[in-house]
Amino acid sequence: MSGRLRVLQVTPRFFPDMGGIETHVYETARRLNAMPGLRVDVLTTDRDGSRPPVEVVEGIRVRRVPAWPRERDYYIAPRIRAAVGSGYYDLVHCQGVHTAVPVIAMATALAAQTPYLVSPHTGGHSSAMRHRLRDVQWWTLGPLLRRARQVLCVAEFEKEMFARLARVAANRLAVIPNGVEPAATGVQPDASTPTVVSVGRFEKYKGQHHLIAALPTLLEQEPRAQLLLVGKGPYEDELRAQAIRLGVADRVGFTFVPPAERQAMTDLLAGAHVVALLSEYEAHPVAVMEAVALGRPVVVAPATGLGELADRGLAERVDNPADPRTVAAALLRHLTSDTATGGDTATGGDAPVGAGSHSAPSTRLPTWDDCANALADSYRAHA
Repeated sequence: MSGRLRVLQVTPRFFPDMGGIETHVYETARRLNAMPGLRVDVLTTDRDGSRPPVEVVEGIRVRRVPAWPRERDYYIAPRIRAAVGSGYYDLVHCQGVHTAVPVIAMATALAAQTPYLVSPHTGGHSSAMRHRLRDVQWWTLGPLLRRARQVLCVAEFEKEMFARLARVAANRLAVIPNGVEPAATGVQPDASTPTVVSVGRFEKYKGQHHLIAALPTLLEQEPRAQLLLVGKGPYEDELRAQAIRLGVADRVGFTFVPPAERQAMTDLLAGAHVVALLSEYEAHPVAVMEAVALGRPVVVAPATGLGELADRGLAERVDNPADPRTVAAALLRHLTSDTATGGDTATGGDAPVGAGSHSAPSTRLPTWDDCANALADSYRAHA
């Protein structure tokens, strides 16, 4: 190994694509490259040929290779093998385990005897069959995951899941949560327009339809309420049609914030009276953590990483997201309370977030610096 540790992060997608993995790679890679003795490059895919094959993004050298099929999420990228197996890198870090991209990267690194780490970043799927097959998928990946120097999970439930299903040894499992570091903002919720904000890709499993279904009941109690859905995705047309069917289309807004526009996202979350995510599956959602850091009340579904946040007192759990009245009642508690003042949870503040909301936790939230430092320690220990 040279004096400078050369690391290749392999990710199926990267900015300008939107998502938790993309944000994680962007936030960590640029910080890691600012550390002495480290050089982190990113290898990703380009499914439609519209992006440069090589570019530098905030000091990160990004290389893109073709992938097929273009319109599916199980695409393959054979040219991953050449970059991973070149022998140039001291360590390979596979980000995500949902496509063939990390499988190719792990298998190639193993054959080249290059040490590799894996961050699974597990997620749900709108296909019920694909969702049910997840356990089989993790079991099938077991041989490759067990040969990783470490499997770096973003939440405790992930760690338990890969120990149980993929039989990864305890000493090869670690938890490094996503970070949170919203920009400073002077934005406050507008008392005249009680607003629910939900951030996430428009997929059925993300649960935005539960919020729309609850809106008629919510409007009976708070006629000024509005719902703002932030994202993009294939389920958008159905969400718009649902709002029309229920007669609430004028109270449901749709918008999109480009991933690199962090200030715009911070301002949007800061202006919410309550942030809601009723997804069937989330590992460690970045937008929810940013809302908590801004002192915004958060309402979540009970499953996976969302339930874990509720257990820590960071969010309010809705046990039955499919019940519109239960969801409406949870949202109403925050829309009718004074949520205009919030504590800076990320720095350990615990100012009140409103009489009807959950208390702002005093526990310090992990930052992206924390996340990058933990990755750097892992890189140095396992290269």
